[in-house]
Parts: sequence; C-alpha cells; structure tokens
Amino acid sequence: MAASVKTQLAVGGRSLAVTNLDKVLWPRDGYTKGDLIAYYRAVAQWLLPHMQRRPLTLERYPNGIDQAGWWEKHIPKGLPEWVPTVKTAASTRHEQIEFILCDDEATLAYVANLAAVVLHVWYSREPTLEVPDFILIDLDPGEGCTLATLAQVALAARAELATVGITPLVKTTGGSGLHVVVPLEPRYGWDQVKAFAELIARRIHDVEPDRTTLDRTIARRPKGTVYLDFVQVGKGKTYVAPFSVRARDGAPVSMPIAWSEVEAMRRKRAKSTAPEMTRWNISNVPRLLAKDGDPWSKAWQPYGLEPVIAAARSLWS
Repeated sequence: MAASVKTQLAVGGRSLAVTNLDKVLWPRDGYTKGDLIAYYRAVAQWLLPHMQRRPLTLERYPNGIDQAGWWEKHIPKGLPEWVPTVKTAASTRHEQIEFILCDDEATLAYVANLAAVVLHVWYSREPTLEVPDFILIDLDPGEGCTLATLAQVALAARAELATVGITPLVKTTGGSGLHVVVPLEPRYGWDQVKAFAELIARRIHDVEPDRTTLDRTIARRPKGTVYLDFVQVGKGKTYVAPFSVRARDGAPVSMPIAWSEVEAMRRKRAKSTAPEMTRWNISNVPRLLAKDGDPWSKAWQPYGLEPVIAAARSLWS
C-alpha cells in the first residue's frame, strides 16, 4: 500500500500535517478532501461561532461518500495536544466520553483532514452543558412530499411562533428538510426545553393536520406529509451545524437562510425537496457568505420561556 502523501499546512499559528488532498470524496462531483479542507477554512469565520464550546461528533467518510462511513464521538487517536476537548456523559445513562471542541480554524482543518464531512454539535455549550441554548424542530419530508408542502409547514411554524412572541430562524438540513430554530436564554433544563419543543410540534400539527405527522414509525406516516421531529432535543443529542457539508451528491451545505427563501419555495412546483437544497453547496456557499454574511448573525435573539409558555397556554389551548 502506498504511503499517504503529507503536506504541511499553516493554520492559525499551527503547523498541521494534512494527507491525500487529491482523494475524491464525492465521486460524481469530483470534490476531493483538499476541497473539503479548503471549504471549511473558507467558511470558518461564520461556522465557528455556531460550534465553539459545543461537543462535536464527526461523521467520517475517508473512502468517499459511496463507501460506509462512521460516526465518531470519542476523540481520535493521535489528537494534537492543542485541540481542546471536554469529557462528559453523552446522556444520563452513558459512560463519559471525551469530545473534541472545535473552537478555532486549526481544529476545523484538522477534523476536515480526517474526512469528517459532516459536523454534528450539541444544543448546549461547555461549561453549561446541562442547559441548551436553542430548540430545534426538524421538518422531515416523507415520500411524496412536495417542496411547496414543506415550505408551507415551515411558514405555519413561523406564524404560530409569532403569536407567542417568537421570531424563529430557519436553515436547510442539507438533505431534504428544514430546521426551525428558536434561540433560548441558557437557563432551562433539558426536560423543560424538550416539553416546549413538543408543544410547538403539536401546535403545528393542529394547524396543519393534513400536511404533517407526529408518527415516528415511517411506515405509518401518511404519504406526502412532513414529520415534525421534536424528539432530537435532549442531552447528548446533536444537530448538523450551520454550514456543515453533507455526504450527498452535489456536496450540499446545511445553510441558514432568510424566510424569504422559504416563501419562494412555497411558490415552486417541485415534486420533491432534495434538489432545492443543493442550491447551497461546497462550491458557492463561501462566495455567498463573503457577499451577504450569515443571515443568523443579527437575528439570533435568545428568548425566555416563561412569557412564551404563558402566551402559548392562553392562545394554543
């Protein structure tokens, strides 16, 4: 077996050995590991604020996205001593795991060199890992769901949250769905936050019963509906970080977007949702960010739950 070709890369005052930069990770698109590293370095100033101090789980594809990859929570062997980490239980029932904290560009380049295509982070930050700082509702379109249906459900979520004083944020998953995100003041426990996420999901289902489902069993979900996944809120649960690449053809990116983009989606006649999501990808996102910046940067307004829950009890009962 040929030895790995190493290149020294200077990143943020660190000297980093990167290997096999010409290894193709996206066979049908031709994107290489070098392209992945270059992408993450290009978007670091916008990506890192969303990741700093959050335990990181890597989704690695060293042989390309057509081959089996794996999720990695524990720090990898040979981790440089300068990479920050945190040791914590991934849930109340698991042993402690030492996670990477991706706080700087050098660490970002290091994990990209591991062919960590997808970056998953916690809903909370060290040292206050017991208190999440946002809620997320995953809008997961099922078989036969149109782009217009997905967009209508997202806009219904925005409308209902507006009635209780919340202006949510939205991003693509980089797959086929959308994430509706509510920033929180970091002072509420996991059970309280998850209960509110369920309340939101059930309210959306109440106002869009024909377009949504709460059934976790895929076979029982009505065709053409959007699954409202609120279950992925809890200690040790992760979500795909904003600006993370996905292991899919076209190298799409999980992209924070303006609500006007969702309004435009509602007017389109696409029979499926995934092609729309490839509009934001490894090739064009650095340019878009350099031009327009992160649409969440000024919109991230943390909310307290007390007045919101009081309003929800009054208006949603």
